[in-house]
Amino acid sequence: MGPFDWLPIAPLEPLHLDWLNGIELAVLRLDRIDPLISGNKWFKLTEHLRQAEQAGARGIISLGGAYSNHLHALAAAGERFGFATVGLLRGHPQDTPTVLDLKAFGMHLHWLGYAGYRARHGADFWLPWREQYPQLYPVPEGGGGLPGALGCAVLVEQVRGQLSKLGWDAYDAWWLAAGTGTTLAGLALAEAGAHPVYGAMAVPDDHGVAQNVGAIVAGGYELLEASRGGFAKADAALLDFMQTTERATGLPLEPLYTGKALLALKQQIEAGRFSPGTRLIFVHTGGLQGRRGFTG
Repeated sequence: MGPFDWLPIAPLEPLHLDWLNGIELAVLRLDRIDPLISGNKWFKLTEHLRQAEQAGARGIISLGGAYSNHLHALAAAGERFGFATVGLLRGHPQDTPTVLDLKAFGMHLHWLGYAGYRARHGADFWLPWREQYPQLYPVPEGGGGLPGALGCAVLVEQVRGQLSKLGWDAYDAWWLAAGTGTTLAGLALAEAGAHPVYGAMAVPDDHGVAQNVGAIVAGGYELLEASRGGFAKADAALLDFMQTTERATGLPLEPLYTGKALLALKQQIEAGRFSPGTRLIFVHTGGLQGRRGFTG
């Protein structure tokens, strides 16, 4: 496997919105690192790929849904860098735009149904798959766990290296969506308490975000509810906010993660959480390919 030394620099851009009320906001555009291997997914994969290479694996087997950003980036990376990929998918066979891409990228798919997918956290879940694909390295859903977090830790260095082009000498905090919490955990690890990391949870509490993050890092972060009724739930207010924001700034958003996170930030600013002059880094975690199948 390999090479996996590709480490793109995500551009840091100022974002001007009328509701910021004196707060300065910059966006780390992970959505702009690559047309296909986009967002935080590549960063979460890098350490997993290094471990796979060290283990002598010929490819990766991982999990996700029919619109999975993680599987989409993994399959695209497999095609580009020449390693095998297998995807274990939630639900029953369907040809979403994402699934069609996975097939085009050469990923071999297995549909687990819903009960089969819920069993993914079981102690023996991977046993039959390791037997069927002994040459492949298993990666958790979404590229999670400590390796995924360590891969995201480099984003702190990337931001610090670009502050001068904003005219900033420092920043005060991070703000991003949390789906598994892996990227948030990586930022908190790298910050080591220097700056707080705020995670707007795009999924309900029962998805285990707090447990995932707590298993990786002891502190330096705060999780806030932002799911707006559940994973992949989008109401009229969210969709209107996204449309208004995109029209005003040109920043593309999607309703599962980035849209919810930015709207949650607006609500927190309006509630007085941050004082004027605060400098915030908003992480655009990508996921724009998933917009193709979103119906509201």
